[in-house]
Amino acid sequence: MLLGSLEGWNDCGPATEEDVARCHDPAYIRLIREVSGPTWLDPDTVASQTSYEAALLSAGAAIEAVRQEAFAIARPPGHHALPTRAMGFCLFANAAIAARYAQGEMGVERVAIIDWDVHHGNGTEAIFRDDPSVFFVSLHQWPFYPGTGGPDDQDETTLNVPLPAGSGDDEYAAAFSDTVEPAVGRFDPELVIVSAGFDAHEQDPLAMMEVTEAGFRELARRSAALAPRAAAVLEGGYNLETLPRLVHAALGGFSADV
Repeated sequence: MLLGSLEGWNDCGPATEEDVARCHDPAYIRLIREVSGPTWLDPDTVASQTSYEAALLSAGAAIEAVRQEAFAIARPPGHHALPTRAMGFCLFANAAIAARYAQGEMGVERVAIIDWDVHHGNGTEAIFRDDPSVFFVSLHQWPFYPGTGGPDDQDETTLNVPLPAGSGDDEYAAAFSDTVEPAVGRFDPELVIVSAGFDAHEQDPLAMMEVTEAGFRELARRSAALAPRAAAVLEGGYNLETLPRLVHAALGGFSADV
């Protein structure tokens, strides 16, 4: 349904195991590769014999998005995937893998990852914690799954912006103006990668936020303005009726004059 509503999209190839190993332990990669039948990896995350291929393709789409400064429409999502285990529907940390690819293969030194999925991007945070070359920002409902990213979870290159249930366009815009933009501006990234989740939408069934279609367009516009180059990776979004138009709105924001 989502791809069918978009024009000008392209297939992409899979990430390599070496790409994934920049963010994940080899033993964990091997575990996913060797899954031979339906297996619960955590209470929310199931894998089958095709999951490894799907996860490599999803990570590959994120890498291609960075190459082309584009939006990766891919699942499974990635921002909960920890270095050594799956979590919350996520197998491999797509945005993190793309950031490491940009640093390792494209000569990019400083990357900012802006995560506005409604859930805290705990996996991405864990991968880059204490890494001065990647600035991670997560705006998310709090308290909420996965229980991390609270107001005291901060460091020099980790910025968590916990927002109360019921927050909408005005609250997200204020968080960007007051907190995100000054902090990322001081970091001065060469590339911003957006973990673009749409589950903070007012009609999403899994959360209690009130962001509108126009709000997502503005989040995308503000995110793209944070660096000379920008790419995005699809994370959550669980209302299949609204997701296509929300992605369209974000694409308009990413391509707007800033």
